[in-house]
Amino acid sequence: MDKVVSIGPFCTIGPFAKLGNACQLYPGSHIFGNTELGDNCILMTGAVIGDALPGHTVIGRNNIFGHHVVIGVKCQDMKYKFGNECFLEIGDNNDIREHVSIHRSSSPSDKTVIGDNNLIMGSCHIAHDCKVGDNNILANSTLLAGHVLVEDYAHTAGGIVVHQFCHIGSFSFIGGGSVVSQDVPKYTMVSGERAELRGLNLEGLRRRGFSATEIKSMRAAYREIFMPTDTSSGNIEDRLAQVEQHKELSLLPAVCSMVQSIRDSFAEHRRGICKFRSRSGS
Repeated sequence: MDKVVSIGPFCTIGPFAKLGNACQLYPGSHIFGNTELGDNCILMTGAVIGDALPGHTVIGRNNIFGHHVVIGVKCQDMKYKFGNECFLEIGDNNDIREHVSIHRSSSPSDKTVIGDNNLIMGSCHIAHDCKVGDNNILANSTLLAGHVLVEDYAHTAGGIVVHQFCHIGSFSFIGGGSVVSQDVPKYTMVSGERAELRGLNLEGLRRRGFSATEIKSMRAAYREIFMPTDTSSGNIEDRLAQVEQHKELSLLPAVCSMVQSIRDSFAEHRRGICKFRSRSGS
């Protein structure tokens, strides 16, 4: 394997930067501060990685940084105190496209984290202290405010905004142009100017290999929770309990995971879940 690092003209590499084997820096790309790149990373023209701030930016292997990205710089949080350590960690095999910005944490006790195998399309913004898991697709101009948690295999369409501290559950889908101000439960689909639940992310579940039996059971659980036909079924907490006690639905791990995702969103200091319509399909 070729281990030669390729550095084009007009690049900047700061005195504390570390580059892994076979990294490629295209002309006019820059690495600043206490920044570490793993093997086989590519910086396209205009990419800026790291900042001369206390703390660090640590990046794994096989990542591609598109033209004019800005990664690992100071956050835009007024609570940040200049001189404090701040951190960003990025995993392996991420494709981070042109004009994306990802900021470091706002405090020494936290860090911004991007996992593995994510596609982050052009002009996305990931703010301070966000946690993005693995295998997510964030379409163009997806904007995540501070402290947002995105689990795994989530998919956003273009031009969406997520409020600070929201949680985006695994295998969920957010429709284009949505404003998400509360949590998106696992396996669900939301859309709207103030995003509302629109049912399960059926196509995403099929693509990710969920069986017909699993999807049928999740649809039954979704209807029980959000589309009750019995007016005496109680509030959402009562309906969650009914699904948990159902002799068949309670045996399916995916259903249990969905119920727990919803229940967790009502914990103290969480934002609750996106609003739902009783007539929405699943």
